[in-house]
Amino acid sequence: MKMSWAVLMKDRELILFPIMSAIGVLVVIGLFFGIAASTGSLDRLDTATGSQSTEDAQAIDIVLAVALYASTTFVVIFFNAALVAAALERLRGGDPNISSGLRAAAAHLPAIIVWALISATVGLILQILRDKMDNFIGQIVIGLIGGVWAYMTFFVIPVLVSEGAGPIEGIKRSASLFQRTWGRQVTSSFGFMLVYIIAVVVAVLPAVLLFAVSPIAGIAVGALTIPLAIGTVQAMEGIFKAALYEFALGESPLEFDRDTLSGAYRGL
Repeated sequence: MKMSWAVLMKDRELILFPIMSAIGVLVVIGLFFGIAASTGSLDRLDTATGSQSTEDAQAIDIVLAVALYASTTFVVIFFNAALVAAALERLRGGDPNISSGLRAAAAHLPAIIVWALISATVGLILQILRDKMDNFIGQIVIGLIGGVWAYMTFFVIPVLVSEGAGPIEGIKRSASLFQRTWGRQVTSSFGFMLVYIIAVVVAVLPAVLLFAVSPIAGIAVGALTIPLAIGTVQAMEGIFKAALYEFALGESPLEFDRDTLSGAYRGL
């Protein structure tokens, strides 16, 4: 975390990539809600939810829902690709900025679009299987499949923006790099979830205290501090993934030591 933070402090603008991603997702959701409202999809889906049945839903409703899921996935992946590209530039001795990260992602736009479609499709299938699985063993199996998929595709985005590979080749390359570096059977890994929780708590505290004095001021402060905290951790997570990718290539990324990166994942 200290190493990721040190890199982020040299390029504070990297925090803007997760924030732009969140704004982009909200814009896409707003656009699709407008389309759904004009086509009557919202009313039909509301009726279907109320009756616990999907018979009232039409094909256009399903198409809109899937398109919304795929579009938001693309937005998240695109800005994540821009963040990783900028982080790689810094770790290789460059001086990235928002423009250079966006240009790097845009240069591989077709591959990112296809990867977003693949990622959204797999994610949707796994979610449907989870919803339909009504036994504990089945849930465990689906969870294991999802875990294997996550490890296999861990380096897809760095591979796409750094090596110019296509999505399928990116999956193969990602799985190969991960297996070669940390082995076939990973038993534990470094995670950012605790860091997210701490960051949100720290961001919420001043907003809550101020809310007791002035609700409007408290909400205004929370609307600023919470996205900033989450964006900061997401930026650090992107930097860390870029460093792990460099390490998997056999390089020594600036600001990171190899012992720390080698212990990020542990095998049997």
